[in-house]
Amino acid sequence: MEKDLTLLILAAGMGSRFGGLKQIEPVGPNGEFLIDYSIYDAIRAGFTKVVFVIKKENEKIFKETVGSRVAKKIKVEYAFQEINDLPSNDIDWKGRTKPWGTAHAVLCAKELIHEPFLMINADDFYGYDAYQVASRFLKERKNDPYYCIVGYQIIRTLSEHGSVKRGICSVDHGKLVTLTESNVERVGEKIIASPLDHSMPFEVSEDCLVSMNMLGFTPSLFPYLEKHFGTFLEMHKNDILTCEYLIPDSVKKMIEEGYIEVEMLSTSAEWLGMTYREDKEKIIDKINQLIKDGIYPGNLWEL
Repeated sequence: MEKDLTLLILAAGMGSRFGGLKQIEPVGPNGEFLIDYSIYDAIRAGFTKVVFVIKKENEKIFKETVGSRVAKKIKVEYAFQEINDLPSNDIDWKGRTKPWGTAHAVLCAKELIHEPFLMINADDFYGYDAYQVASRFLKERKNDPYYCIVGYQIIRTLSEHGSVKRGICSVDHGKLVTLTESNVERVGEKIIASPLDHSMPFEVSEDCLVSMNMLGFTPSLFPYLEKHFGTFLEMHKNDILTCEYLIPDSVKKMIEEGYIEVEMLSTSAEWLGMTYREDKEKIIDKINQLIKDGIYPGNLWEL
């Protein structure tokens, strides 16, 4: 009997640099979104359910587009990331307009997920091999705090149109040691990472592994995130309108506390993403080439 696995897709954020709701920007020949290709690959790799984390205001458009297409192929559920979904009524968040971050988004899905799950961004293309290696790992999990991260070589994740945000991975004997969220860009012949915590910029090699927010967890993650969300809000009273409760920061903290181990998984897959609107043309060309190569059908959900 195949083990149930869930694909958790974070789709509540608006693409500020891209200039719109890039999660539902057509890139395939029949109007497919990047989300469609992620779900198609996940189904092939053995995932049995998909959970979208979205804003309540976007429920109708999600259900009418990608939701209606994929529901014929896999179980679909929705979790809603709302600003007022807080552990206490004492938090003065008035004036805040953006979601609370990726860790909060994951926490919003805790009532829907009771099996190992893979978290991804809605606006990234990860490639079939990435889902295969993650699926193999997750099928061995129960509810243990032993997680995984799928890493990509940084040189294959840069944009020609500006800096990008990447999680720089430090690895020892196949295990993640720390994760440094950074803005990354080419400066001459070098690749420079500028940590978001404002520590000193540093140079990274082209084969340095980075996190593209493709992480595998078990439900053991939820109690930790729930317990520490209140602490996070208390610590950020002075920047409550802009602070973000993020998965990379939570993973880093859990490793430091010895609560988890995270296995670094490598993949031969090619990552694609739309950080900037100018990235779209390259993605469309790549999708068309993959179709010509027989990796994907021309009509992804054709019965």
